[in-house]
Amino acid sequence: MTSSSQEFRLEPATFADLKGWEEDDPSSLFRAMKDCRTHIRSVKPYRTGAAGLTADDLLTLLDAAEGREPHSATEARAFFEEHCQPFFIRRDGGATGFVTAFFEPEIEVSATQDETYRYPFYRRPDDLVDLDDSNRPGELDPSYMFGRLRDGVIAAYPDRGEIDRGYLDGRGLEIAWAKSRVDIFFVHVQGAARLRYPDGRMGRITYAAKAGHPFSAVGRLLIERGELDRATISMQTIRDWLYAHPGQVDEVLSHNRSYIFFREADVGDPALGPIAAAKVPLVAGRSLAVDRLIHTFGFPFFIRSESLTHLDGGKPFARLMLALDTGSAIVGPARGDIFTGSGYDAGELAGTVRNDADFYILIPKAAAQRFG
Repeated sequence: MTSSSQEFRLEPATFADLKGWEEDDPSSLFRAMKDCRTHIRSVKPYRTGAAGLTADDLLTLLDAAEGREPHSATEARAFFEEHCQPFFIRRDGGATGFVTAFFEPEIEVSATQDETYRYPFYRRPDDLVDLDDSNRPGELDPSYMFGRLRDGVIAAYPDRGEIDRGYLDGRGLEIAWAKSRVDIFFVHVQGAARLRYPDGRMGRITYAAKAGHPFSAVGRLLIERGELDRATISMQTIRDWLYAHPGQVDEVLSHNRSYIFFREADVGDPALGPIAAAKVPLVAGRSLAVDRLIHTFGFPFFIRSESLTHLDGGKPFARLMLALDTGSAIVGPARGDIFTGSGYDAGELAGTVRNDADFYILIPKAAAQRFG
C-alpha cells in the first residue's frame, strides 16, 4: 500500500504477538464504539482511508459491540479476540512507528477584551471555504483543504502572521480572549480547550477549521537555531523558551503558518474529552489521532512502546485505542498522537511523549480476509 508519504503493508498477526495485550483493559472503549456507531448510522459514514478499510467494515464490529458492557478486562479482550484479526503495520525500509501525545488545555479567558485579556480565539470566518480536487486552484498544493473565497476567486487564506497582525479585526469572530499569544498557540496545537471565565463558568472550544497552510514545528526551528536541545525538547521546554524571550514570540510563532479556528461546544460530562474529528467524545488514554488520509476513523489500534513508560507507572505503554482524531503533524501509517485527557496534569503527561512504537490495527474478521 502507498500513503502520501511512504509505502507500507499490513502483516497478519495473532493476539499472542501483541506484547502486553494480556494485561490491557479495553473496557472503556465500548462507550466510544457505541458513539461511533451512532454517528455512522445517523449522520454519515467516516471517509475511507488509503488503507482501504471502510465504515461498513467497521460496522460489523460496532454492531457486535452494541449493548455489550464487559464486566472485566478479560471479557473485554475476549470480545476483540472473537471479532478481530490483528495486523502489524510494517513500513517499508524497516522504520519504526512513532507516537506523541496531546491534551485539552484549561485556559483562563474573558468574554471581553481588556488590558489583561488581549488575544482572541476566533470562530471560522465566512470567507473560508472547503477545498477539494474540484475547486482547488492549481497553484495550491493538494494538502490545502481550505482557502479564501473573495469576489468569486479562491486563493490561499492569510496565514498565522497575517491573522495575528489583524486580518480578522472588526469582524466579530472572537469567542473569548486569553492573556497570552503563547497560550493561544498551544491551544491551536492541541485543537481544543476548556475555557475558565472570571466568574467561574467553564466553556469549551474545539476545532472548526484551519486556514489551510501546512503545520511547521516551532520546536524544530528552535533546535536548528541552537536554542533548544533535540534530546530534551518537549512542549514544556518550548513554552519556557517562549516565555523567556517575549520579544521573539511573534517571529517564532509565525514560522508555523497553520492557523486554527474554533467553535463553541458544551462541556457536558466533565469526565469526557472534547468532540474531535470523528465527531464523538475523546476518551482519555484510549483515543488516538491518526493520518486520516491513510486510516479510517473508529478502528481499534494496539500501540506498544517499550520506551514510553511514564503514562503507566513505569511499565511500557501497551493499550488498545480507537482512532478518533487527526492532526496536521500526524502523517504516515504508523504515526499516532495519544490523548492524555484534560487540564494541567494531562498536559504534563503529554508534553514529553516522543517515542518509537509498534502499531497494530485490529480489523473485523470479515474484512480481514481481504488482507491475507
